[in-house]
Amino acid sequence: MNRIIIDTDPGIDDAHAIMLAFSYPNTRVEAITTVAGNVPLERTTANALILLDILDRDVPVFSGCEDALVVPTSRRAVSHGIDGLGDVGFPDSKRKIMPEHAVQTLICMANENPGELTLVALGPLTNIALATRLDPELPQKYKNLVILGGAYHAVGNSWTPAAEFNFSTDPESAAIVLDRWPGITLVPWETAVDFGLTSQWLDELYSIDSPRAEFFRKIFHNRARVQLQDQEICYDPDPLAMSVALEPGILRRVEERYVKVELSGQLTRGQTVVDWYCLTGNAANTTLVLEIDRDRYKELLRLSLE
Repeated sequence: MNRIIIDTDPGIDDAHAIMLAFSYPNTRVEAITTVAGNVPLERTTANALILLDILDRDVPVFSGCEDALVVPTSRRAVSHGIDGLGDVGFPDSKRKIMPEHAVQTLICMANENPGELTLVALGPLTNIALATRLDPELPQKYKNLVILGGAYHAVGNSWTPAAEFNFSTDPESAAIVLDRWPGITLVPWETAVDFGLTSQWLDELYSIDSPRAEFFRKIFHNRARVQLQDQEICYDPDPLAMSVALEPGILRRVEERYVKVELSGQLTRGQTVVDWYCLTGNAANTTLVLEIDRDRYKELLRLSLE
């Protein structure tokens, strides 16, 4: 049984990743914790509740940090629409969020289930960093931590040219997590680009006849139209990280490396710095995911919408 907590900032591709988690066999989503990222916290939390309505699932949702740990975030993402779900206009859910803060939840659930839970981080790492500061032993209490974040070639997708969006939005939190959590599995932006959705791939997913597929078509419509026109690919990174978390056997090429985050560079703040040649003498703290089984990944994306 996969038992997972999803820390997320929905977000179009976050929604798709969550759909995959609920579709994958022998998997139980124990909780969803939300964080500000693609859109402000109020919206990411509302979107998580809307998604549970769409999926007809009952999972507790805990609202977390409303901004970065140190430096406030000045700009959010643009490809998700103003509401974070493609500006389709879904009505807000009548579900209620849980009263506990997401950071408290990450700590409490780990203490109640030591070594049994996988934490999947799809947004900025603010909640996880703060939880780690409050409970320094937290990394030893989770089975795995899988992160969508970083850009090992320093070709990012954020307002900072050299940084990936999640790390750029809260570099201090990314630095804390990389420093304190051994054995992180990191799915970087370059791999997400390599496994982006082509027009043919999207057409195959759009052709699925199901309520989930209809939801997917609606939220991805504007994003796909713009991105396919500009670069012949539509980015959908979060399901990639979810696939790695749910099915580690999908991995085909990884690198075990020591990774840190640049915090002070005027042009490089938030950049992922990989010690490729062991110059620092530090042991590897990260498994960088460079390639997965493409055919199996396609099967999982279909499964998420059926």
